[in-house]
Amino acid sequence: MTEPSPQELAEQRQRIARQFIEVIPHARALGMRFLTLSEEATEISLPWREDLVGDPRSGVIHGGVISALMDTCCGAAVMAHPAGARSTATIDLRIDYMRPATPGQAIRARASCYHVTRSVAFVRAMAMDDDETRPVATATGAFTIER
Repeated sequence: MTEPSPQELAEQRQRIARQFIEVIPHARALGMRFLTLSEEATEISLPWREDLVGDPRSGVIHGGVISALMDTCCGAAVMAHPAGARSTATIDLRIDYMRPATPGQAIRARASCYHVTRSVAFVRAMAMDDDETRPVATATGAFTIER
């Protein structure tokens, strides 16, 4: 039996990371979709929907929805990392909310896994709407990694 090629391993990691988001019920319910999935970064989008609004007067998406998006994106970034995680779970996730998201605009989260130890992966993320120069939120986190 031959060892898988680096390309085959990368494709396998991407398939596992995609399955990761597909099996999370709240990710499906919120309408999360992959935009980018690579070793360098993962990007997931979330459409603006009225039922996700936290304040009906302003039309701004609820902070908990943004938190769920960022957590999911960070987890997917861990799963796509070359370290080859079979599973992951959030140990710690710090989110700094910078400004309200613009009503009516989709939110995108971009995460990168920048360091992996034997059992912990470290991730950075940013959430943004159409104005990428002004983040909606940023996050740093630590995730378990099982190989």
